[in-house]
Amino acid sequence: MPSQKELRWSQLKVGILTLAALTALIILIFLMSGSTGGLFTRKLNLKAFFENANGLKVGAPVTLDGVTIGNVTSIQIVPGHEPAAVEVLAKVGAKYHPSLHSDSTAAINQAGVLGDAFLEISSAHATGPLMQDYATLKVSSKPSISDVIGTSQDSLAQINQVVAKVGVLLDAVNKGKGTAGMLINDPEMAKKIVRTVDQLQVLTAGLTNGKGTLGKLLTDDQLYTKANATVDKLNNIVAELDSGKGTAGKLLKDDALYKNLNGALENTNTLLAGINSGKGSLGKLAKDPAMAAKLEETLTNLNALLAGMHEGKGTLGQLVVNRSLYDNLDHTIEQTGSLMTAFRQDPKKYLNVHVKIF
Repeated sequence: MPSQKELRWSQLKVGILTLAALTALIILIFLMSGSTGGLFTRKLNLKAFFENANGLKVGAPVTLDGVTIGNVTSIQIVPGHEPAAVEVLAKVGAKYHPSLHSDSTAAINQAGVLGDAFLEISSAHATGPLMQDYATLKVSSKPSISDVIGTSQDSLAQINQVVAKVGVLLDAVNKGKGTAGMLINDPEMAKKIVRTVDQLQVLTAGLTNGKGTLGKLLTDDQLYTKANATVDKLNNIVAELDSGKGTAGKLLKDDALYKNLNGALENTNTLLAGINSGKGSLGKLAKDPAMAAKLEETLTNLNALLAGMHEGKGTLGQLVVNRSLYDNLDHTIEQTGSLMTAFRQDPKKYLNVHVKIF
């Protein structure tokens, strides 16, 4: 029969083992609740509404920009909240409250292609006020795995259609239809292509041997010599221009031309400034309204005078439009000229002086 001392020692060992198990259990509980800040810390309740849970389960982690901050506590369907009728409730640690804003967004993502779903909160571009307890998160429009699979199926269907069309095209080509089919299946077309290639080879051989204009351009050294000589002449001309020789060289190098042009421009500017200020006849024409009015009146009178002459008014008008007056005047001038000629030849004939004495 064990002694009293042995019994006490056995009881002590059982108590120590029980205490160690409880300690391990408490540590495990703290570790499991560490994502939300601890078992006894204050929590912040958040909710979001989705059209589909996409495999999200109760207890799934909640992350903030990739860092786990809580867990999903409830997933349920709310009647009358269509189309986003799936309500997801989550608890996050209160120490993350400063990073949660009213314009933060939530989305259901998956850890890899076959990983579990989790609730991801993003505050990368959030600048609004801090979220309150049981506030509703905005849902971002990120495509889910099912959406990606559906899009992939559509892409595969389109690829199958393209492959089918390529198959029909290849069948047509194999049957000799179209230009490509004739190129592959028509012997005559193949012979024409061979003849064309042969002619190209003959042409290339002629060019290589220096035949024809193109051949000379490729093989004749005289063309290179002429081109080199032309380049040398151009270099000489450029050198002479750079040294200031000739008219073009003086235009480039002589400062006197620049000074003359600058002086001419200054004089022109002075002249234009005087005209703009109303100096001189041109200035008065440009600036004086009275001068402009007088000039306009003079032009009006001149137009009226010319119009009267054109209509045959006055002596000048008769001279312009009356041919008989012009002829008479011409005849009179001609007779006057004859009289003057005769007078110069024999003035005594026309200058008879009779003196009578009473």
